[in-house]
Amino acid sequence: MSLIDDLNWRYATKRFDSTKKVSKEDLRTVKEVIRLSASSYGLQPYEVMVIESQELKEKLRPACWNQPQLEEASAVFVFCNKSKVSEHDINEYVKLKTQTQGLKVEDLKGYADFMVGKICKQDEAWQSNWTARQAYIALGNLLMSCANLKIDACPMEGFEAPVVDEILDLKAKGLTTAVIATIGYRSKEDQTADQKKVRKAEENLFTHL
Repeated sequence: MSLIDDLNWRYATKRFDSTKKVSKEDLRTVKEVIRLSASSYGLQPYEVMVIESQELKEKLRPACWNQPQLEEASAVFVFCNKSKVSEHDINEYVKLKTQTQGLKVEDLKGYADFMVGKICKQDEAWQSNWTARQAYIALGNLLMSCANLKIDACPMEGFEAPVVDEILDLKAKGLTTAVIATIGYRSKEDQTADQKKVRKAEENLFTHL
């Protein structure tokens, strides 16, 4: 039941204690959990910016609806999805897969062609939406790992993506901001910490067929 206990413990933290910092060891664990996250085809069509610079966090806060978590958190994770997936991206993944699994590039030609047809032939709006969904899978794993480590976290969609993109120079990298997560340790001033978790009842959420 420890996983259920962890998830009951966590909540979307609204205020962090800025004097408490996540250890380097725990930060490495959270990053490794993100790295091991599942993604469609295994492509991982996103990058993650881990922001610990106080100056940069303060610069980002106005673009994030002036929410205090940006400044108070120990670290800010910005999940940046690819705006477009190219054949080069597919080829780089195939190259990595062959090196990791001891395969030959020609062994995966059919698989590569299939990915190009299913992904690269789609328009940019479709691709950007698809890559953002992959980033959200990684976000979910961040939240789970933080709960397990008793690190507080808050997933955030309240931000102006074009402004965040400009501050982090994402457009030049072919990226855009999908979602943000702040992590750290809850402040005693956070009045939402003791509120009961509100979730649908099991019978209202699941349908067995």
